[in-house]
Formats: sequence, structure tokens, C-alpha cells
Amino acid sequence: MIGDWLDIGPVDQVSPGNARTLPVVGAEEIAVFRTLANEFFALINKCPHKAGPLSQGIIHGNVVTCPLHGWNISLRTGEALGEDKGCVPTIPLRVDAGRIYLLRAAVVAGFNAA
Repeated sequence: MIGDWLDIGPVDQVSPGNARTLPVVGAEEIAVFRTLANEFFALINKCPHKAGPLSQGIIHGNVVTCPLHGWNISLRTGEALGEDKGCVPTIPLRVDAGRIYLLRAAVVAGFNAA
């Protein structure tokens, strides 16, 4: 049901291997990632280590490396990889007819938590 999902725009707004940010008034900024394999993921835009902007990190496979201290974060789970410990919240995302949608309840939950 489209009412359960927020349309945040066309897939073309995020080029492969890059990320874009989505400010959310009263909540944490969301980063939308597009891998080189054309998979899309959404995370809160804060590394669990020192709150580095993950959207500015390097994407390799289904992982983003934080630009501040090099932590590797799974785009699928939000979990820090390797020896690092921590997790960043993920936001359910889907692509339909060339548009990106975020699960409304997850965005609203982030709003209510802020």
C-alpha cells in the first residue's frame, strides 16, 4: 500500500556508488545509498562510533566506510563489521517504477524518538 511508504523521489537522484541525504525535521538525517550493483539502502546518517556522516563514506559492495575513522558498516543490517562494535538504525526502503520509497512508520518512529 503506497500510503505506508513515503515517496522520496526518482532513483536517478542517487548515482551508483553514492549516497544522498534526506533531512527529517525533528529527527535524525537519513542517508540513502545506491551500490554499484544498483541496490538501494537507507540508514540513519551517523556512524555508531563517533557519529560520522556515513553518506560521505566510500561504498564498496554492500558496505560503507565511515569517513572519520574507517569503520565499516553493513548497508543491509547497519552493523559495524570486523572488530568494531555498534549498529546504526536501518530504514526499510523499496524501489517501484523508478521511485524510491521509505517505510513511513520507520521515518515517523525516528521522528518520535528525537
